[in-house]
Amino acid sequence: MAARRRRWRAAPEEDGEEEEEEKEEGSDQEADLIERLDDLDLRNDCDVPDVPSSIDSTPEILRRALSGLSARWKNWWIRGILTLAMISVFFLIIYMGSFMLMLLVLSIQVKCFHEIITIGYRVYHSYDLPWFRSLSWYFLLCVNYFFYGETVADYFGTFVQRREQLQFLIRYHRFISFALYLAGFCMFVLSLVKKHYRLQFYMFAWTHVTLLITVTQSHLVIQNLFEGMIWFLVPISSVICNDIAAYIFGFFFGRTPLIKLSPKKTWEGFIGGGISTVVFGFIFSYFLAQHQYFVCPVEYKSETNRFVTECEPLELFQMKKYSVPLLLRAVLGWETVNMYPFQMHSIALSTFASLIGPFGGFFASGFKRAFKIKDFADTIPGHGGIMDRFDCQYLMATFVHVYITSFIRGPNPSKLLKQLLVLQPEQQLNVYKTLKSHLVEKGILQPSLRG
Repeated sequence: MAARRRRWRAAPEEDGEEEEEEKEEGSDQEADLIERLDDLDLRNDCDVPDVPSSIDSTPEILRRALSGLSARWKNWWIRGILTLAMISVFFLIIYMGSFMLMLLVLSIQVKCFHEIITIGYRVYHSYDLPWFRSLSWYFLLCVNYFFYGETVADYFGTFVQRREQLQFLIRYHRFISFALYLAGFCMFVLSLVKKHYRLQFYMFAWTHVTLLITVTQSHLVIQNLFEGMIWFLVPISSVICNDIAAYIFGFFFGRTPLIKLSPKKTWEGFIGGGISTVVFGFIFSYFLAQHQYFVCPVEYKSETNRFVTECEPLELFQMKKYSVPLLLRAVLGWETVNMYPFQMHSIALSTFASLIGPFGGFFASGFKRAFKIKDFADTIPGHGGIMDRFDCQYLMATFVHVYITSFIRGPNPSKLLKQLLVLQPEQQLNVYKTLKSHLVEKGILQPSLRG
């Protein structure tokens, strides 16, 4: 009995030891699993093929003039000179009008699409895939046809009604767009070949994500432009200002790293760029709000066959008097201040450009690190590709569009009138009778006018 009791008492101790051994074995297995996953992640990163390094496209005259400088200062001067050149060209296009700005947006969209698709070709060695390069550009045309067809129907309805050959395209626009996309989809399925299935679906997904990033966002940029050029210029200029100011503050004062994805980004540059952008947006919007050319919605006049920006400015762009908060009165010495209501909205836009806009650049940096490339392309010396300059702009365009639809835009009578003109005469007459009855009930029209 005593022996049995000793064995019974010893059993729990042995069971406890076994449990501890099992726990140790379990933790060892878990550690081994983590190490294997880490090795797998490293192996996957190593399996990404190296993309050919970009070529230095700096003009020879600049290269010779800056040959005596260190690499750091040489890059500073190259970026500075090319930035001033691009800003000058941008102002020239603004002077040329809204139509040229739309062409600029479309050109940038196509170039950004080309740069991202080219990276996919190089990374996945998809040059020999049947039809794929042609299909990528075909899908680009299809998506552009859909989005810009919608724009034509919304803003050029009166012009389209006068062209019988265009009425069919507008009336069945969505069906035609869907049919075109289906044709591309079927061509892709027919192009599938053995031993390349996975690669072909990689590139199919790559193409559609690229279309989502470039075409959709550029369409929103043009939608913002139609609301008034100020909704186009202030957001874009705020992102450019933030990029330049953050670079300058980071170059001269940067000490504290901001994010591992971009080792050259610093907190000093981020904060200095943010403050500078808010001040710039507030001042820049003050000057733009004074001119009809910038604040009036862009409309197409079929009589003159041209775009016009003439209107009675909205209250948003009319000077008002505001009371200065008590905390600022002691600093400024003012009790009231005259300003445009849009300047308050410019603070929201420039704040987004300062705080959230840079994350578009961080996202692009992560993308480039994932595929072991420095820049998307070598189109602009010292800057990289077009996509390197517009990675934040696309995110900004989406925010501006959401901001306008949420807080600014109301019913648009001119757009509603254009939609009514598209209806059949019987439908227009029914709308007229319904509207007249409604106005009589409201007391706006006299009952004697009924009938």
